[in-house]
Amino acid sequence: MRFPFAGGVGRASRRWSLWALLVMLVVALLGILVWLAGRYESSMVQSRLEHDAAEAVTDIRSGLTRNIQSLQALQSADRTPDSWHASATELLRERREIMRLEWRNEALNEIGFVETPYRTSVFERLGRGSLQADVSLTCTTARRLSGAAYSTSYFMPQRDGLGLEVLDMCLPIMVAGRLAGYSVVTYSLQDMLAELVGRQLARGVGLSFTEADGTRLALHGVPSRGSRIYIAQQLLDLPGNTLVVRMESRLGTPALFPNVLTALVTAMSLALLAVLYLLARDMRRRLKVEHDLGEALAFRKAMEDSVLTGLRARDLQGRITYVNPAFCKMVGVDAKDLLNQSFPSPYWPPELAGVYQQRQEIRLAGNSLPREGHESVFMRRDGTRFPVLIMEAPLINAVGKHTGWMSAILDVSEQRRVEELSRASQDRLQATARLAMVGEMASLLSHELNQPLAAISSYATGSLNLLQDGMDGEEAFAVKSGTALPPLSEDLQQAMRRIAEQAERAGKVIKSVHDFVRRRDQVREAVNPRALLDAIMPLVTLQARKLGVRVVIEVDETCAPVLCDRTMVEQVLLNLSRNGMQAMQGAAHEDQAANPALLEKVLTLRIRPAASNAQSRWVEFSVADRGDGIPAEVAEQLFTPFFTTKEEGMGLGLSLCRTVIEQHGGFLGFEPAQPRGTIFSFTLPAALPHDAGTPTA
Repeated sequence: MRFPFAGGVGRASRRWSLWALLVMLVVALLGILVWLAGRYESSMVQSRLEHDAAEAVTDIRSGLTRNIQSLQALQSADRTPDSWHASATELLRERREIMRLEWRNEALNEIGFVETPYRTSVFERLGRGSLQADVSLTCTTARRLSGAAYSTSYFMPQRDGLGLEVLDMCLPIMVAGRLAGYSVVTYSLQDMLAELVGRQLARGVGLSFTEADGTRLALHGVPSRGSRIYIAQQLLDLPGNTLVVRMESRLGTPALFPNVLTALVTAMSLALLAVLYLLARDMRRRLKVEHDLGEALAFRKAMEDSVLTGLRARDLQGRITYVNPAFCKMVGVDAKDLLNQSFPSPYWPPELAGVYQQRQEIRLAGNSLPREGHESVFMRRDGTRFPVLIMEAPLINAVGKHTGWMSAILDVSEQRRVEELSRASQDRLQATARLAMVGEMASLLSHELNQPLAAISSYATGSLNLLQDGMDGEEAFAVKSGTALPPLSEDLQQAMRRIAEQAERAGKVIKSVHDFVRRRDQVREAVNPRALLDAIMPLVTLQARKLGVRVVIEVDETCAPVLCDRTMVEQVLLNLSRNGMQAMQGAAHEDQAANPALLEKVLTLRIRPAASNAQSRWVEFSVADRGDGIPAEVAEQLFTPFFTTKEEGMGLGLSLCRTVIEQHGGFLGFEPAQPRGTIFSFTLPAALPHDAGTPTA
């Protein structure tokens, strides 16, 4: 059997209990607010009183210091009692806190004194002589401290039945570093409070001097009426004496809050109950929705954090609104430093910022972008650049509105590195194949050219023999007839000898190249360095005459013979000499006008001893020209096979020259010449005494 009314009564009872609890909480809250307001007001009054007490002590110290300065100015070496009396009287009219001012000599005997004109003498009843011991003690302390000293306070009764609490201050008078007497000042403690403390600080409060045990010595002012008293105490530490400055203030009980404010708080409490009732009805649904939303956000966050692709979102103005951890790791910048950043972005290279900004403005102005993406270059925090692939798409919200752009960024630096390695490998394979082909061609040419060169050498030798036979007959005829021998026959013989020598030399070059390509051991002999130059000089001189170049030879005769393949080294010297002469063709320099001597084309061939060590000695060969020099971008690939700056060149000359020198154990390099041009130099080992054979000339 059901009792719905009883159930309703139970719910109403619970509701009233909740209401009663809420009312009790509101009342307790109001009471706590009133109590806290009272405590706050009390703490403010106490803090202000502490500050005023400290200010009062500062004022007293300043007043006493000012009085000491006035007393020091009062004394001088030529001061007479009459002049001192006049100045002291004027000082006491200005400083009402001083009751008596005395001038005493070194023995503390009184020379003169002046008393305040504003009251009767404080020593009228008991006299000054009874306090001589206290004055002597105070002045002794002042002499020890070399400054002002204060005595303990003492009470002086007056004729009207009242009295004053006073203290003495003794100040030594020093003249030219010697004690000349003392100034003794008697202060009234009550007048010190009245005259030295500022009027604003003393208004509405009670000021008093007390001893350390709380005994009150002097009082000035009466605190305002109130139910609560506030006290602040500050120490006044004087040389020879310490006093306590006490400041009292009274304040009534803090007023309650106005009724309007109380009603407002009550109304707000009732409104709070209504809001709580309305919120409680939807609390469970909100909790469920928040839980589902939190789960969805956590899943999306975990998914975005685990993806390796950098994600970046921009609004319609180009500001970054979202980045995932992969993007931050990619560019080396924290998310807080990227969010709300516009153009230029912190990960853009400075040299490309202008181009990127124009490209982004064009891209963000449209509503469609290529889905395949585009390549770009980003910069990490440390300044390193790396290539990226960017794929962007419009960012559409739940209602179909275009709110920005979403980008997926891939770091393709590793892919580019692999591609570069693959491309370099392909280039090396192609170069190797071309070198192999050159080797085959060199072998084929050496085989095919040896026979024509041998024939040329044979024909040249035969022609020389025929010329020699003819010369013998001509000489006999010339002797009989008394006529001179034609010089043409001698020139023709010389030319035929040169043809035979060069044909033989060409055969040796081809044989050396053939052996070099087939990796055979080459024959090395001890050769005089000058002989290597003499062998190539006819060809060098012939080309130098055609190109208008002056050849200079500098040979150090102390150089030892070198151990080398003579034919190959001669070919290296000839190749470097030809390159040097060709480098000076068409060279133009700005410094020619200032130095006309630079217009001359000079090729310098130099041989000199190089660095040596304990095991071997070296000879350095160098070829210097006055050309335009070698640019930095060309110097990096100068010895690379098939790299050339000549239209008709194959790019193998310098590469083969370096290989020949390195097979001899030497080094081939280059450096800029001064004032212009380039110096190519290489080293060859000197022949040791045990090397077989005599150096060839």
